[in-house]
Amino acid sequence: MQRTRFGEMTCSIARTMDVIGEPWSPLILRDVYVGVSRFDQIQEDLGISRKVLAERLKWLVEQGVLERREYSAKPPRHEYALTAKGTELVDLLLVMVRWGDRWTAGEAGPPVLYRHHACGRTGHVELCCSECGQPMGATDIDVLPGPGSA
Repeated sequence: MQRTRFGEMTCSIARTMDVIGEPWSPLILRDVYVGVSRFDQIQEDLGISRKVLAERLKWLVEQGVLERREYSAKPPRHEYALTAKGTELVDLLLVMVRWGDRWTAGEAGPPVLYRHHACGRTGHVELCCSECGQPMGATDIDVLPGPGSA
C-alpha cells in the first residue's frame, strides 16, 4: 500500500504531518531535545527497533530537522542535534504537552514540568497572537485564504 504524500498537499498541517506524523518522530525529537542524542541511547530509551530508528533518523535529517554529528572517528560514531527547524518543531511538541497534561495525565499529574528561563517558574506553553500578544486559540480566530492557497 502506497502512503499518501501529505507534503504535497496545500495545507500547512498536512505538510507538517508529512515530516513528523509517524508516531516515533515526535518522541525522537523529544529525546534529542532533552539530551538523549546518540543512536543507542535513543534506541534504549524508546525501545524502538534499530531498523525503524535508523529510518526515522535518516528521514528527520533529510527533512532538515536533525543534523548528524560525528563524535568519534574510531570507530565512527554519530549523535544527533536539533537544527533551528527542529527546535521550532519542539515548540509544537510543547503545545501538545499542554494538551496531554490537561487531558491525559490523570490524578498523578504531568510527568514532566517545564521551568521558564526568563522568570524561573514552572509553567506551560500558551498560544498568543504574534501581532498583539493576546491569547489565541481555535475559538479566537477566523480562517482566511493565504497567499499559498492557490
